[in-house]
Amino acid sequence: MHLASLTIVHDRFPTREAYPFDLPLFQQTTTVPIDAPVTLFVGENGSGKSTLLTAIARRAGIHIWENQQRSRSYHNPHAECLCDCLDLRWTAGPRPGSFFSAENFRHFAELVDAWAASDPGLFTYFGGSSLTEKSHGQCNMAFFGSRYGVEGLYLLDEPESALSPRRQLELRELFSQAASRGHAQFIVATHSPILLSLPGARILSFDGACVRPVAFEDTDHLRLYRDFFASLVR
Repeated sequence: MHLASLTIVHDRFPTREAYPFDLPLFQQTTTVPIDAPVTLFVGENGSGKSTLLTAIARRAGIHIWENQQRSRSYHNPHAECLCDCLDLRWTAGPRPGSFFSAENFRHFAELVDAWAASDPGLFTYFGGSSLTEKSHGQCNMAFFGSRYGVEGLYLLDEPESALSPRRQLELRELFSQAASRGHAQFIVATHSPILLSLPGARILSFDGACVRPVAFEDTDHLRLYRDFFASLVR
């Protein structure tokens, strides 16, 4: 365990009229318990999971790879300010780590290829070959398998998006093994019932007035999948 808890300090909100500060969830949540080696954020699209995950990364000083060439027609000046409203409590001081987003990872893989043009040995850190020559799922798993053997705090935004169910099971086992060794801590925003079923993980629901713990058996994701598959075999 590296990060023990985080507090949302409402007095630092620059506004309550613009995203993300207009979300009732952030206005009514004060303490978010991060008391397990693996913490899973679950909730509907737009509930604030990825926004909080990104803010934690920025507050912890963890770099977020982004495609700087992307342009937007509208810029929200408050979109990146939530990190300034967080207090992080560490067990033994800040730790390095990484932030994974399926949306931006391909850009990172292309950068690794560019760097490896002058330093081919760089590929040894990512399974021995170019990440871009693999499928999206293989590329992601090669990164996970190499990176999470190193001590640190790891934040992942929907890592299951490019993974088959079998690969999701492999990632679930990777989380379990890394967490049991004590060197790695994970905070993951996910929609995957497979990842949510990880024994010992703390699940935090964003579907409500405030962030709250929820048991795997009580998640909407499990209920929806269970009801759907049950309807097919009647």
